[in-house]
Amino acid sequence: MRNLGYTLIELLVVLGVLALLATMAVPLAEMTAQREKERELRRALWEIRDALDAYRHARTEGALAGDSGGALYPPTLQTLLVAQPDARVDHRGQIVRFLRRIPRDPFADPALPAEQTWGLRSYLSEADAPKAGADVYDVYSKAATLGLNGVPLSRW
Repeated sequence: MRNLGYTLIELLVVLGVLALLATMAVPLAEMTAQREKERELRRALWEIRDALDAYRHARTEGALAGDSGGALYPPTLQTLLVAQPDARVDHRGQIVRFLRRIPRDPFADPALPAEQTWGLRSYLSEADAPKAGADVYDVYSKAATLGLNGVPLSRW
């Protein structure tokens, strides 16, 4: 009569093959997670930058009350959340708002408030050495991570 079970050698070979497949799957899963976080970062940067541009456009069009000789960009990211009355005569009673919420940097510490996850660049600072100032001209990721494309996330 023949034994119908598996031998120890067969079980070890199967476990070895499964371990090999698992070691190949882990880097792929890590890369997929990194790619998704990079997509979130790209979307968040677009959303904030579009809001900054819309704020500037509203200032130059006279939709926002205030000193026209002042800064064209908001003093903080929180300013983009505040509903402000439209100052143009033909738009009385309407409000202007640029963001519903500040998106967070997916690579930042989750305990931080969304506004603190971003590095801020003033209009007067250089692109190669961004510094905060009296206004928010641009935002960048504070993460020291390299993107999958080889470019540091802070340079996106």
